[in-house]
Amino acid sequence: MNEDRIKMLQKYISEEPNDPFNHYALACEYLGSDEAKALNLLQEVAQKFPDYLPTYYHLAQTLIEFEEEEEALAVFKKGIALAENQKNEKALRELKSAHQNLLFEM
Repeated sequence: MNEDRIKMLQKYISEEPNDPFNHYALACEYLGSDEAKALNLLQEVAQKFPDYLPTYYHLAQTLIEFEEEEEALAVFKKGIALAENQKNEKALRELKSAHQNLLFEM
Protein backbone atom coordinates (compact mmCIF):
# COMPACT_ATOMS: atom_id res chain seq x y z
CA MET A 1 0.00 0.00 0.00
CA ASN A 2 1.44 3.31 -1.08
CA GLU A 3 0.22 6.15 1.16
CA ASP A 4 1.22 8.84 -1.34
CA ARG A 5 -0.73 7.13 -4.10
CA ILE A 6 -3.74 6.73 -1.79
CA LYS A 7 -3.69 10.43 -0.96
CA MET A 8 -3.36 11.30 -4.63
CA LEU A 9 -6.30 9.07 -5.57
CA GLN A 10 -8.42 10.51 -2.76
CA LYS A 11 -7.65 13.98 -4.12
CA TYR A 12 -8.67 12.89 -7.62
CA ILE A 13 -11.90 11.46 -6.23
CA SER A 14 -12.73 14.73 -4.49
CA GLU A 15 -12.01 16.63 -7.70
CA GLU A 16 -13.84 14.20 -10.01
CA PRO A 17 -16.28 12.14 -7.94
CA ASN A 18 -18.05 10.78 -11.03
CA ASP A 19 -14.93 9.21 -12.56
CA PRO A 20 -15.16 5.49 -11.73
CA PHE A 21 -11.50 4.83 -12.48
CA ASN A 22 -10.30 6.86 -9.50
CA HIS A 23 -12.57 4.93 -7.13
CA TYR A 24 -11.53 1.62 -8.69
CA ALA A 25 -7.83 2.50 -8.52
CA LEU A 26 -8.16 3.40 -4.84
CA ALA A 27 -9.81 0.05 -4.12
CA CYS A 28 -7.06 -1.77 -6.02
CA GLU A 29 -4.43 0.08 -4.03
CA TYR A 30 -5.69 -1.73 -0.92
CA LEU A 31 -5.60 -5.20 -2.50
CA GLY A 32 -2.93 -7.25 -0.78
CA SER A 33 -2.62 -4.99 2.26
CA ASP A 34 -6.16 -4.40 3.54
CA GLU A 35 -8.51 -6.84 1.85
CA ALA A 36 -11.52 -5.75 3.93
CA LYS A 37 -11.06 -2.13 2.88
CA ALA A 38 -10.54 -3.21 -0.74
CA LEU A 39 -13.71 -5.30 -0.65
CA ASN A 40 -15.74 -2.44 0.79
CA LEU A 41 -14.45 0.00 -1.82
CA LEU A 42 -14.97 -2.44 -4.71
CA GLN A 43 -18.55 -3.04 -3.58
CA GLU A 44 -19.10 0.72 -3.52
CA VAL A 45 -17.67 1.07 -7.03
CA ALA A 46 -19.93 -1.71 -8.33
CA GLN A 47 -22.93 -0.03 -6.72
CA LYS A 48 -22.16 3.55 -7.81
CA PHE A 49 -20.79 2.69 -11.26
CA PRO A 50 -22.45 -0.57 -12.38
CA ASP A 51 -21.24 -0.09 -15.97
CA TYR A 52 -17.56 0.06 -14.99
CA LEU A 53 -16.51 -3.38 -16.16
CA PRO A 54 -13.04 -3.76 -14.56
CA THR A 55 -14.61 -3.78 -11.11
CA TYR A 56 -16.32 -7.15 -11.51
CA TYR A 57 -13.24 -9.34 -11.81
CA HIS A 58 -11.46 -7.87 -8.78
CA LEU A 59 -14.64 -7.74 -6.70
CA ALA A 60 -15.36 -11.41 -7.35
CA GLN A 61 -11.77 -12.44 -6.64
CA THR A 62 -11.81 -10.50 -3.37
CA LEU A 63 -15.10 -12.14 -2.39
CA ILE A 64 -13.44 -15.51 -2.96
CA GLU A 65 -10.71 -14.48 -0.52
CA PHE A 66 -13.46 -13.96 2.07
CA GLU A 67 -14.94 -17.38 1.19
CA GLU A 68 -18.06 -15.79 -0.32
CA GLU A 69 -18.06 -18.07 -3.35
CA GLU A 70 -21.79 -17.84 -4.10
CA GLU A 71 -21.67 -14.05 -4.08
CA ALA A 72 -18.53 -14.17 -6.23
CA LEU A 73 -20.36 -16.33 -8.78
CA ALA A 74 -23.17 -13.76 -8.93
CA VAL A 75 -20.63 -10.95 -9.45
CA PHE A 76 -18.92 -12.91 -12.23
CA LYS A 77 -22.32 -13.43 -13.90
CA LYS A 78 -23.09 -9.69 -13.74
CA GLY A 79 -19.67 -8.95 -15.19
CA ILE A 80 -20.14 -11.50 -17.97
CA ALA A 81 -23.49 -9.98 -18.92
CA LEU A 82 -21.98 -6.49 -18.91
CA ALA A 83 -18.99 -7.60 -20.99
CA GLU A 84 -21.35 -9.17 -23.52
CA ASN A 85 -23.42 -5.99 -23.61
CA GLN A 86 -20.31 -3.84 -24.06
CA LYS A 87 -18.91 -6.29 -26.62
CA ASN A 88 -15.64 -6.50 -24.68
CA GLU A 89 -14.28 -9.89 -25.79
CA LYS A 90 -11.12 -9.82 -23.66
CA ALA A 91 -12.98 -9.08 -20.42
CA LEU A 92 -15.65 -11.60 -21.38
CA ARG A 93 -13.05 -14.37 -21.78
CA GLU A 94 -11.36 -13.47 -18.47
CA LEU A 95 -14.64 -13.36 -16.54
CA LYS A 96 -15.95 -16.60 -18.06
CA SER A 97 -12.67 -18.37 -17.33
CA ALA A 98 -12.59 -17.17 -13.72
CA HIS A 99 -16.26 -18.12 -13.31
CA GLN A 100 -15.62 -21.63 -14.65
CA ASN A 101 -12.55 -22.05 -12.45
CA LEU A 102 -14.55 -21.12 -9.38
CA LEU A 103 -17.32 -23.54 -10.30
CA PHE A 104 -14.71 -26.27 -10.72
CA GLU A 105 -13.13 -25.50 -7.33
CA MET A 106 -16.49 -25.56 -5.60
